[in-house]
Amino acid sequence: MVKQTSNSIILSIVAVLAAAMLSGCSVSKFIPDGKWLLGGVEIESDVKGVDTKQLEPYIRQSGNSKWFSLFNVPLSVYALSGRDSTKWINRKLQDLGEAPVLLDSAQADLTCRDLANVLHGIGYVRATADYNVEFGNKKKAKVVYNVHPGERFHIKTVAYDIQDAGVDSLLASVPRGNPLLKPGMPFVVADLEAERERLTRVLNNNGYFDFHKDFISYSADTVRGGSDIDLTLHLHKYRSVGGGGETCHKRYVVGGVSYRASGGADNIPLRRSVLEENTIIESGGMFNAADLQRTYNRFGRLQIVKYTNIKFNERPGGSDTLDCEIGISTNKINSISFQPEGTNTAGDFGVAASLTYENRNLFRGAEALSVKLRGAFEAITGLEGYQNQDYEEYSLESRLVFPRFVVPFLSKGFKRRSMAVSELSVSYNMQNRPEFHRRLFSAAWRYRWNDVTGRRNFNFDLLDLNYIYMPWISATFREEYLDDVSNRNSILRYNYEDLFIMKLGFGMSYNNGVDAYKVNVETSGNLLNGVSRVLGRGRNADGQYTLFNIAFAQYVKGDFDYTRVVTVDRNNSIAFHFGLGIAYPYGNSKVLPFEKRYFSGGANSVRGWSVRGLGPGRFKGTDGAIDFINQTGDLKLDLNLELRSFLFWKIYGAVFVDAGNIWTIRAYDEQPGGQFRFKDFYKQVAVAYGVGIRFNFDFFILRFDMGMKAVNPAYDTPEEHFAIFHPDFSRDFAFHFAVGLPF
Repeated sequence: MVKQTSNSIILSIVAVLAAAMLSGCSVSKFIPDGKWLLGGVEIESDVKGVDTKQLEPYIRQSGNSKWFSLFNVPLSVYALSGRDSTKWINRKLQDLGEAPVLLDSAQADLTCRDLANVLHGIGYVRATADYNVEFGNKKKAKVVYNVHPGERFHIKTVAYDIQDAGVDSLLASVPRGNPLLKPGMPFVVADLEAERERLTRVLNNNGYFDFHKDFISYSADTVRGGSDIDLTLHLHKYRSVGGGGETCHKRYVVGGVSYRASGGADNIPLRRSVLEENTIIESGGMFNAADLQRTYNRFGRLQIVKYTNIKFNERPGGSDTLDCEIGISTNKINSISFQPEGTNTAGDFGVAASLTYENRNLFRGAEALSVKLRGAFEAITGLEGYQNQDYEEYSLESRLVFPRFVVPFLSKGFKRRSMAVSELSVSYNMQNRPEFHRRLFSAAWRYRWNDVTGRRNFNFDLLDLNYIYMPWISATFREEYLDDVSNRNSILRYNYEDLFIMKLGFGMSYNNGVDAYKVNVETSGNLLNGVSRVLGRGRNADGQYTLFNIAFAQYVKGDFDYTRVVTVDRNNSIAFHFGLGIAYPYGNSKVLPFEKRYFSGGANSVRGWSVRGLGPGRFKGTDGAIDFINQTGDLKLDLNLELRSFLFWKIYGAVFVDAGNIWTIRAYDEQPGGQFRFKDFYKQVAVAYGVGIRFNFDFFILRFDMGMKAVNPAYDTPEEHFAIFHPDFSRDFAFHFAVGLPF
């Protein structure tokens, strides 16, 4: 029944899309006589080396958009409508679709002008452009733009005409950095503009408060018939907006720095030392625009601060001193929030709710204290040997965040230069499942900071303590999975004993909008193991050192994650993701703690499998709802390729291919076929494919992904192994609902 229903749904979707595609012939009814549907656009250059892809954004008419750059579905949907706009169905189809783009010769002429201007800007000073139209059947036309770049101009010499002696002296004494204009480079207008902005930043950061890039201009001399340019940069004297004669640019010193409450407040509820610590602007120093921006950034990250307004006032009498006034508006100190939510774990539905109290200024230093109480309930069904009992979870989490490094012996100057937070967190979690009850106590002291650009973020877990306590385990679960040493799940015994974890970790992430990566490394138990050895502590019956009669975990773990997004055109992009993780238990541990093990499958992994439904290796789980616990490993590989395309309104589509799996480092009898072996692992890489629909509401994304198994490493038959050639919906299909993009 499930298979039949799923096939019917897919056939219906295919039928609707096929009808829309086939209806493309009816679009001619919307094309007036004498007009042509713009079917395609190309750019051709008669000079090799010119990247025509860079010119495509300047085409004013690009034809109708296509899903995934292939299917003209929006136009086809529009063509399904009739001309009678009084009918609701016609209006709705036209809203969902896209009206035909008709060839406009005026727009083509403007495009030729724009293409020539773009080529002028990258050094092809004598470039021209024209176009020709290729008319086809069904009232379609194709436009081919022909660009004639000519010879590219290069900079022969660069000279500087600094008309202000003070500025000239400063630029001679202050390192100019790396000048962007050099002899031999192509004559690119964008490089000229970048050099203006670079010199302006240098001067703004060295006292020149009133200087802007309009005081810089260029002159270029060429030899008749040649392609070399003698370039001169002119830096002019100061001229006020209201007119008057030219004077030297004034270099300003910062005088006093004062603070005032804004937004109707009587005073600023922050200690003076905190205000000064977050003020990078220095009294007595030269005006510095970078320090001004950093001051804005420092106050902007404080949760108690709503907004900041910084003014510089020139002292009367033509003084070269600026007094700085920092206005600060603050948020409410205390707040309480309530958040309900729905949950769905492997088809088991439930509800949860959390109540959070927050104090944004605990010690009058912008310290943020939050206390969160959460409760969850989930109806669990389908556990063999268990009654259909419910899952309950209660947790209390408290977090105190200091907006600075809380470290002894750090200088005041270092603290002012760093964008850091220190965090103390304590939590208690109580879980009651039909199989067992688990208690988890955690405490941590962490540091987080970022570099000047804000693209690199760092975190350092100085101390992270976790105590896991199992007060009750059901007799059925203990008998079938823990006490029977011949049972293949006996490996789980380690993960259902009381355990103490004390770890140290470091992580770094980077994101520039195109490339993003994350690196995390953590280690646990080394200090405790070393102390135990030095003190000659005894071991328990399993040969483990203990702390308060509780064995502690010892392992090392590293993760690397990389994502690259390439823009194809205005509606389409390709995202590539690579993820690798490896963890190794040693010393006091033979098995990783369950919370530190890897799993595969799910909405952010290989999407042809459900969560924890894949691996390790060619291991195949058979015990249903409980067996997912055993489908974990010490090593994980993820490879994902996704084509993302704008469809209509706020709806985006995706086509993806996923590959990956997990493995164990050691060979465990309980997980046959799960160990990583270099000569065999590539045969055990699972592959899936599928499509997705995403609703992009700007501040969050709802995602629906439908995946199918293509290559299944855990198989009993050849058909199951290469599922891509023998698809079976009831066996190979997985549906995922998630918030946010997968990577």
